[in-house]
Amino acid sequence: MKITAYLEITMKIDATNRPAAAKVYSDYREPFLATIPGALSKDLLVREEDVQVLHGFATVEQAKAYLESGMFQQDVFTGLKPLWSADPEVRIYTVA
Repeated sequence: MKITAYLEITMKIDATNRPAAAKVYSDYREPFLATIPGALSKDLLVREEDVQVLHGFATVEQAKAYLESGMFQQDVFTGLKPLWSADPEVRIYTVA
């Protein structure tokens, strides 16, 4: 399967909270790839000013569906929310 859509979540997370955020990423990376329909990749991108998680999907619809999934709503979102210093930015891109 080919990646045709990306879900990018950009989060402001203080340096002291980044190890906890990385643990949430690590804990759910393999279950995400194994169980979420259309999930093809998941990468953690770290910059001085923020942290991004880039998810690759087979379709835009599957990227949107992940945001409504139990894994995202009940596990990932719940684990990350206390670590944010601002609301995250969520974007979905189509591969040209």
